[in-house]
Amino acid sequence: MTVALPASTPATFEIKSANLPLVALLLKSPDLGTLSRELALRFGDIPDFFDNDPLVIDLSQLPADADTVDFAALMALLRPYRVVPLAVRGGRPAQMAAAAEAGLVPAPDARVSTPAAPPPTSTRSKAPAPATEAPPAPAPGALVIDKPLRSGQQVYARGRDLVVLSMVNAGAEVIADGHIHVYAPLRGKAMAGARGNTDARIFALSLEPELLSIAGIYRTSENPLPEGVWGKPTQVRLVPGPEGDKLVMDLIKV
Repeated sequence: MTVALPASTPATFEIKSANLPLVALLLKSPDLGTLSRELALRFGDIPDFFDNDPLVIDLSQLPADADTVDFAALMALLRPYRVVPLAVRGGRPAQMAAAAEAGLVPAPDARVSTPAAPPPTSTRSKAPAPATEAPPAPAPGALVIDKPLRSGQQVYARGRDLVVLSMVNAGAEVIADGHIHVYAPLRGKAMAGARGNTDARIFALSLEPELLSIAGIYRTSENPLPEGVWGKPTQVRLVPGPEGDKLVMDLIKV
């Protein structure tokens, strides 16, 4: 016998599923001293890089013989960078137990990935999206800077591309989560794909940089640029290889 019960909706609350975008820290060593120095080197001069972003700590890349992480110290180390450690994934049972004692929630279903190269071009059209799916929100437009950047100045395009129409002088920094376009001499530091976008590129009408970086792979002025690109219109891209990712520079035909 089937019994149908009347449905009722609570007046004071509803339970719904939700998705929370997370920043992931892919931990490769339990050495917090080295991590502290490298975090300071990468983010110490970009105080607004994070904006109280929730963070999951991924332990899947730790060496098999690594010691248990001091999660309380790790969380204290991360908080000044304006991230909020909430969860942990990918660790061995002892590591996950230690993380739970520190207040981190196990999140085995959290997906952590790096942007992949675009798929090969196909002549076939894409299948239409299901009618029930809402259209994606449009990406924010590029941040455009039309004044020269002097030494000591810094511009960060969070979540978008950066377009600079004037000179980036030595000692200035331009940072973007997407591409960087400099339609003038680039003589300072340029960091594209700042949050790990390996497809990001740097374009400059005159490449004369102090530092170039894409997704954390960098090259300083201590290493001379390839012959023929200094002071020329150039694009910089990240190319994977058997010995690791490297920055490749190509002249732009104008």
